[in-house]
Formats: sequence, C-alpha cells, structure tokens
Amino acid sequence: MSLKDSKGLFANVLGNRTEMPDPARLEVKTASPHLQKVAAGIREIQERGQLADKLLKDGEHVVELDPDLILNSAISDRFEDMAHSTSVAEIVESIRVRGQIVPGLVRPHPERPGCFQIVYGRRRLAAARTLAIKFKATIRDLSDEQAVVFQGEENTNRNDLSFIEKCAFALAQENAGFSRDVISASLSTGKSHISEMLRVAGTVPGDILVRIGPAKDIGRRRWVEFAEKWSANPDAVRRAQATLVPSLNAAPSEHRFAKVLAALDHNAGSSRSALGATNVVSKGITLAVLSHAKSGSTLRFEKAVTAGFVDFMASRIEALHDEYIAGLGVQEKTGD
Repeated sequence: MSLKDSKGLFANVLGNRTEMPDPARLEVKTASPHLQKVAAGIREIQERGQLADKLLKDGEHVVELDPDLILNSAISDRFEDMAHSTSVAEIVESIRVRGQIVPGLVRPHPERPGCFQIVYGRRRLAAARTLAIKFKATIRDLSDEQAVVFQGEENTNRNDLSFIEKCAFALAQENAGFSRDVISASLSTGKSHISEMLRVAGTVPGDILVRIGPAKDIGRRRWVEFAEKWSANPDAVRRAQATLVPSLNAAPSEHRFAKVLAALDHNAGSSRSALGATNVVSKGITLAVLSHAKSGSTLRFEKAVTAGFVDFMASRIEALHDEYIAGLGVQEKTGD
C-alpha cells in the first residue's frame, strides 16, 4: 500500500465524520496490524459510548459518596433494636475484609442541594460510617412515590422485614399521604392485606411496637391475635408498659412479644368488669374506652386516634345531645 493510500484511509477513520466506521469492515478489507489496532480502538470507543448512554438513561452508575452527605429516608421501614446493631456489626466486619460488594441506592435530596437521601442500604451505610470510608451507591432521580416503592421492594425481595415492620411501614406511608396503590406496590401485596396491616399497626401504639421490636419469628396470625387482645383489654397500655421493663431490653424480641401477649391475657375479663369500661370499636380498631364511675363517665380516646377526629367529635357533641333529647321525647309520646 502506498503512503498516499495509507494516509487517505487513516483520514477516513480519524477525520470529522458524522458516523463511526464499522470496525468489522476495516478488518475485512485489510490484514494490516496497524489498521486492526485502529479498528479495535474504534470498537472500544463505540462500546464505551453505548454503555455511557445506558448509564445516563437508566441512572445505574455506581459512585462513591461521603456518608455525611447521605441523610435518612423520609419513612423508616424497620425497628432499631439489638438485632439491628448486631447485623450492622456483621456487615462492618464483612466490608472490612471484602469491601462493599453490593451498592446501596440513593436519590438527590429533595430539599438539601448537594446532599442525598438513602432509599435502601441503611445498614451498609451505617457500616461505611463506622469504618470511615466512602459509601458505594447508585444515584437515581426518584419521586417520593418511586423512592418508597424501591425501598419496600428491596426489603421485601430479600425477606428483610418482619410482619410487624411491614405493618408499621404501611401505616407510616398512609400517614404521609401515600395512596393504597403505592403502599401495595412497596410491599408487593394486595390491598386487602394492606388493610389488615394498617389495622394491626393502628391498634397498638407505635412506641409499644418499637419497644417490642421486629419479632422476625412472629407472623401475621399471632400479630392479628395480639391486636385483637389489645383492643379487648382497656388496660392494655398500662399492662404493656409494666411488662416491658429495662431488664427485657437484651432479650430476644420474640420473648418481649410473648410477655406482653401474656399480660394482655391475664385476667382481662375481670379487669374490664372492675373498671366498668367498654371499648368503642370501629372496623376492628379500638377508638376509645368508655368508663362509668360514681364521679361521672369518661370517654378516653386511644393514642392512635388523631386530634382531628377528637375535635370533630367535640364539634358534634351538641348536635348528638339534641338528637338524644329529641329521641327521649319520641319515646315518651310513644309510651303515652
């Protein structure tokens, strides 16, 4: 090949063209080692360009971030207890030996420019903070709804959340204003199951659930039983608080669950009789406890009932009393 022809071919390969030449065609036309090297370089550039386009489109590129720039997710999906601390310690040791193999997922923080919000990988993030190293994560620009679905799906696929943690996660989403469709998607379950989860989490006060812990070995059936017995016992809060003494903190979460359940069972019927109390229940959820005594009657709303509903009831008291008085008049006329 003449020097002129060689220069012309390289000009076609490296010049300002709108399309990259097909590396395969170059290899067919010549066996020159120099041109084959050029073709291989062009192929590598094309492959990198295609990969870059995919990463930018899908947002699936992994970066290393300063853990201090990553803030907690808006909605917690798990209870923090001794088991959480133990699992983080195990992850710390694993990352110390092998490095962080599986990246987490973060999104740009919606209110803090330059910061991120964890979607999943909270324990890996905690381990990175402990080791004072960068946190490997995928960055995706997600809406609130997308973030909560990704967060729930990741833990559901890994069987990482206990039943009661899923219940609390569902209730936290509903309180934050997410639709039932989003809640169902985040937990990969149907709306009927979501309704049951909301009933369980809405019956037992959140602080009691946190003190009991995730109880990973306690499934749906026993938690439904727990919620039913809680609703049936007007003294449930006092009994649970008296049972969950500090000495139980180091015990397995399942043990704390069993202790409180036993306390709810113990003399529940005689307790109700002695107090002269009646539960006000709606759709399986105890809203209030009505007690009668010589000093007067009281209606005590449960902690889970919102202040808005209590205010609504207060605004209707006068109308309800008028309706009751009118009803008495009808009864008297009927009796005559």
